[in-house]
This record gives sequence, structure tokens and C-alpha cells, in this order.
Amino acid sequence: MNWQDHFAQRVDNIKPSTIREILKLTRQPNMISFAGGLPAPSLFPSQRIKESTDRVLAKQADKALQYGTTEGYLPLREWIAKRSNHKAENVQIVSGSQQGLDLVAKIFLNKNDKVVVASPTYMGALRAFDVYEVDYLSVECDDDGMLPESLEQALKQNPKIVYVIPNFDNPSGTTMSLERRQALVDLARKYNIPIIEDNPYGDLRFRGEYLPNLLELAAERVIYSSTFSKIMAPGFRLAWLIAPAEVLLPINMAKQASDLHTSSFTQMIVHELTKDDFMTEQITKVRAYYKIQNEAMLAALDKYFPTEIAWTRPEGGMFLWLTLPTQLDATALIKEAVAKKVAYVPGEAFFANKSAKNTLRLSYSIASLEQIDSGIKSLAEVFKGSLAKAS
Repeated sequence: MNWQDHFAQRVDNIKPSTIREILKLTRQPNMISFAGGLPAPSLFPSQRIKESTDRVLAKQADKALQYGTTEGYLPLREWIAKRSNHKAENVQIVSGSQQGLDLVAKIFLNKNDKVVVASPTYMGALRAFDVYEVDYLSVECDDDGMLPESLEQALKQNPKIVYVIPNFDNPSGTTMSLERRQALVDLARKYNIPIIEDNPYGDLRFRGEYLPNLLELAAERVIYSSTFSKIMAPGFRLAWLIAPAEVLLPINMAKQASDLHTSSFTQMIVHELTKDDFMTEQITKVRAYYKIQNEAMLAALDKYFPTEIAWTRPEGGMFLWLTLPTQLDATALIKEAVAKKVAYVPGEAFFANKSAKNTLRLSYSIASLEQIDSGIKSLAEVFKGSLAKAS
């Protein structure tokens, strides 16, 4: 039987993740990976998770192991709501941020709808939206985020929604300035366009001052997404959406059709972890770790890389972005990097439309300090050699 003859047409729009494919390369012995944005396992609070699990099973096993509500475990939703200065009725628990993106896309996007995205942007969002056969309007960016002139040109084309990562963007690592945030919400109001604010890295700020989320600036038109993956453990697959009630109603129904509800057991374990101010302690630990990792990579780049190559200097998060001279192709050079036992993600995978092949993303999340130094040195040798050949 030829199963492909029976597939839905939308299967053609489901594309493999470039990062997932590159991560296969990192399984080679002695490979230094700057590719996947994997939280450092040393940050997982394993003992506290065990203790929380024991308490949940000892006191509430009947609820934890039973079906739960689609909206999510109410005490956890109340904790999220209080922390965000919202109401629990505006919080929807989802099985990872990726499910949240898919559910939002499912209720908003029709075939050929236009979606405004940064150039570059998170490839996972693109893969979630691709399934619904959308068209992209890419907005030019600099280190302060979306350029207002480019954004307004996109909004004039009547898009369905804007997708943006204001804090420590994936892949660029940049942070949208307060002025650009205000410009974004002002323009969204002017053209009556809703915004998806993806904020998985917001708690990972290790430099600079806190900036208000778009949700704080325009709650009436923002669908906000965040996750426990970066501050606790990605294996929980636990995240949340905050949105107006009229948006969460169809999202709730779409989730019912998808998985009924997110794991009650996991939600109750995480709620136990929010008690006794442990989450503050955990976030402080996570921030301190990524600050050290980030500084080590920036120092290595300053030390080894040629002046022809530019990179961002993030104030938080897990990534930074490199721009090579235009004659270099980061996708083609990945083979040389892997031969030197170093992996990165070529930048072209993060562009919805016209890609820039002279770009790449580096993650400093899991490599040791020694690996960061030696890996960046090896990458510098690859790029210097390619520059010499191109001259």
C-alpha cells in the first residue's frame, strides 16, 4: 500500500526541524555543540523535583493521576496569574510552548493568511504556522528589535497576526527596546492587529534593566506565551498562555481536541515547586549560570574571531547571532565545522522569506567553559580559512 496517496495535503507543509537534524551530528564522540538551545542539565533541580513528587503522591495521588481540566490545574494557574498581574481565568496551561503556538495558529490562521514575523525569527514558530499554509511578511530588525518603518509597511498589508520574541530573541539574542515595544503596540492598535508575544527566556536576564512585556503594554490585543522549560526542566513539557477570555475559549476547545489536558501529575509537581519561594532561588541560579556562559563565549569571540565578523551581545537568554561577510555561506561551512568537532545552526533556517546565508546561531547553554573556548577557536579557524580563500 502506498500510504502517501492517502495523506492530507497539509503533510506537504510539515517540514523537518533543521536544529533536530543538526542535533544528530552532536551525538558524535567529542563533538562540541553550540547548536541546540538545550537548558543545562546541571540546572535541573532533581532532588527538589523528587521531594515534590513524593509529596504529591503521598497527599494527592487520586487527583494527580486522574484526568484533569483542559484549562489546567487551578492552583498553578493562580500562581502564574498572580506573578503576571492577571486573573487565573486568563491563563491556559499547555503541553509546552510549541503546543501553544500550534493552538493559536489553529484558531487564527487560514490558508494564505499573512503573518508578520521578524527577520530572522524562531524556526519552531515558522514550522507551527507552515502547516496552515500561511504567507509571511518579514520585518527588518536591528539590535533594538523590529524597525517601525518596516513593521508599518507589513501591517499595511492586512496581516492576521504579528509574532514576536521581545526578550533575548531566538535566534538573535537581541532585546526589543522599550521605544520599539511601544511603537509595536501603537501600530498594532492603529491597524487593529493582534500580537503573539513569545517569552520563553524572559526570566533569564543577567544584564540590563527589566523592560515591560507587551502584555503589560497592550493586554487587550496580546496573546502571551511562556514556559517552565528554561527555568525548571524542558522534560516537563509545561507552559502557559495568557490572553483575553474570548481568545482562550476556542483555544480551550482546540486543546480538548488535541490532548484533552496537560498532565495533571506534572502540573501538581511544578506547583509544589512554586512554594517556599523556591522558584526565586531557582531562577537566580539559572541566571547566574547563563551569565557566566555568555561572558565566556563573548570573551572567546573577542579573542579569536576576525574583525570582519560581527555578533550580538545579549543581555539574557541562551543565544547569540553571528553575521559573516556576505561572501561566506554558513550552511556550506557547517561541514568544515563538524569536521573540527564543532556544531552550530546555520542562520538561513530562521528566515521566513529571503534568507541570509552568511549568518548563524550559537548557543552557550550546555558547553563547558573549556569547550566554549576551544570550540570558538576552532570555528574561528574555519571562518578565517574561508575568508582567506575568498579574498
